[in-house]
Amino acid sequence: MSDIKSKYEYGLNDVPPAGHLLINSFQHVLLMFVAVGFPVIFSAQIDGSADFTASLVTFSMLASGIGSIIQSIGLPFIGSGYLCPNVCGPSYMSLSLQAAWIGGIPLMRGLIIIAGIIEMALAPIVQKLRKVFPTFIIGLVVAMVGISIIKMSVSSVFGVSYWGDAILSVDIFIGMFSLLIMVLANLWGKGFIKMYCLLLGIFAGWILAMILVPEYWLQFLAVKNKPIVAFPTIGLVFKSITFDFKLIIPVIVIAISGSLKTFGNLLAAQKISEPDLKEADFVPIRKGLLADGFSTALAGLIGGMAVDTSSSNVGLAGTTKVVSKWVGVVAGIIFIVLAFFPQLIAALTVIPEPILGAALIFAGCFMICTGFMEMFSEGWEPKKTFVVGIALFFGLSTAFLPGIYARAPHFITTFFTDPLPTTTILAVFLNQLFNLDHLWKKEKIK
Repeated sequence: MSDIKSKYEYGLNDVPPAGHLLINSFQHVLLMFVAVGFPVIFSAQIDGSADFTASLVTFSMLASGIGSIIQSIGLPFIGSGYLCPNVCGPSYMSLSLQAAWIGGIPLMRGLIIIAGIIEMALAPIVQKLRKVFPTFIIGLVVAMVGISIIKMSVSSVFGVSYWGDAILSVDIFIGMFSLLIMVLANLWGKGFIKMYCLLLGIFAGWILAMILVPEYWLQFLAVKNKPIVAFPTIGLVFKSITFDFKLIIPVIVIAISGSLKTFGNLLAAQKISEPDLKEADFVPIRKGLLADGFSTALAGLIGGMAVDTSSSNVGLAGTTKVVSKWVGVVAGIIFIVLAFFPQLIAALTVIPEPILGAALIFAGCFMICTGFMEMFSEGWEPKKTFVVGIALFFGLSTAFLPGIYARAPHFITTFFTDPLPTTTILAVFLNQLFNLDHLWKKEKIK
């Protein structure tokens, strides 16, 4: 890469000084903690005990931390080598709940292991997809990675966790204040302030929240009641693994959907980390998918929830211009260590939701705009208009009109599940369909 220092604070293979490495890694850990809410929500849905919830969070954090290290460090046969941490994501939430209701945690673990194996099996295929992912579709996929977190981020800024939650003006003010600090620190700040804009926004918003809302201050004070160090309680539910092949079809569909999400995140990480590449390099993408599948299977094996690559962390790396893979490695190590410190976990999990939503919006902006710039970086033609337009119409409709797809025939609901995978599948299919005339012309010439 030419003149990397003019483009980044720390490039892909740079090792930042110890202080900057730790602070940058902790900044990513704060974003990763947003996903700790998924095991907590899952446990509440199945009426899990406090000990069960704590153990599930610990096991999930261990899988996320190990996966982040493998993904970022890039071993010879596994791991992309990009700053692309693993977290618990929403992709597998519905499947996990369905499995837990049918066969308990042992069945959930078994299905997560199968999903991870399916993703690992799909990894070698990605290198054969070079021709079906031209530049404009890669740009679309990268943009959709950012768009896919809109629902979660905006709901969080409004302080809404569940439908029916009250929306308070003070929560909106706190969220927008945090977002403003992050953006202004990034735009106008230099050096330390620009690099740590997310941290500054989070802590400024948190201080304001504790001043304006006494409940946030009381939640923070309650953290001292948690033990400083603790190991997970391995109850009976964590001592067995079962399988039910009647659920294999939804497992395959969700595993493919999760693979497409990771594919998009890895493409985005590559574009951000190595912008001088003329076309996508599918070797690290393949290794990254293999690492993500391995991490998912590992989560099921040790008793955690399924993990996935984090879109928001990739966006944060691009926004701060710190793309060093060693930040991902250290963030993974910190996440593993924190798994055994319940008091620190509790302190980070009481960060007000509007502030976390602001952090997601801040990171997502970069992903969306990076994707659009990539998409329009080459000449445009009418075919691309309809490929992108139709894919976006139906892809985004899965978020806007979920009720329609819930009532649709089964073969429709199989593919129309979420904006990112749906848009990707449709764009690839339509691009091939609308270019059949080129194939016919080539055949005539022959």
